[in-house]
Amino acid sequence: MSATMLCRRLVHRASQLKVLSRSSSSSANSLTPASPSSIANQAPNHLTTWSTSQKPRAVAQSGPRFEQTIIELQPKPLSAMEMVNSEPIRVVHGRKAVCDGGGGPLGHPKIFINLDKPGARPCGYCGLRFEQAPHDH
Repeated sequence: MSATMLCRRLVHRASQLKVLSRSSSSSANSLTPASPSSIANQAPNHLTTWSTSQKPRAVAQSGPRFEQTIIELQPKPLSAMEMVNSEPIRVVHGRKAVCDGGGGPLGHPKIFINLDKPGARPCGYCGLRFEQAPHDH
């Protein structure tokens, strides 16, 4: 790579950072780059990472592969964890629940979930939660 090409890339990158910092901060005189957390959330419905092995979106989408990519225009898939949490807990009148994922061939293998312990128990495949109905003795 020639020195002139490198200089052009550096100037272009600096101008991008200036535009990002001006649009994300309230002060028009600030020339510092915007913080990664203000650029993009982890998912539209979840602000931070939800796993210890997951990298923040700004860190994960950096490096030579994403160098000329406008991250703000990339798709932002919803967090599956938040979508499963929005599903209501299914109350079962027995000691075990059966889950096959629903949808016939689009589901998962049928499993039986023990509900002896108090609280909701998730399905290991799809994350749907089941709880034993309260009963009086």
